[in-house]
Amino acid sequence: MNMPPELQARWDQIARREQQLLLAALALVLVAVLWWVALAPALATLRSADKQHQQLAAQMQQMQRLQAQAKAIQAQPRPEPEEARRLLEASVKALGNAAQIQVMGERVTVTLKGAAPDALAQWLVQARLNARTVPAEAHLARNAAGTWDGTLVLNLK
Repeated sequence: MNMPPELQARWDQIARREQQLLLAALALVLVAVLWWVALAPALATLRSADKQHQQLAAQMQQMQRLQAQAKAIQAQPRPEPEEARRLLEASVKALGNAAQIQVMGERVTVTLKGAAPDALAQWLVQARLNARTVPAEAHLARNAAGTWDGTLVLNLK
């Protein structure tokens, strides 16, 4: 062992049994540090790998379903702007008094006041599937009653 002379002199003054105990204590500390730094995190990762794999597999299936749905929507013929506008106006009626629609060319502004979350979600799906519109802007806020207020701007093309 290469030690500075002062440390070597001190080491030589310690009894052989104490030297062995100090070396054993040092080895124990090194093993503990190795465990906490290298082995324990690796084992924790290994234990959680199966659960993470299952979660990622479920996410992958969901993404594949969404991809299939997107491809199906893209494969549908695009309605003419007048037809899309008519379909959109008809779908807004499903929201009842909670929505008002304003059409300006290819942009449609839907103003919401107290729209129920489920009804709004269903309406957005219908607007996407039937009229093939996509929200261009959304300024929505949830009010104290748990319903939605604000505006949605949709593009017909």
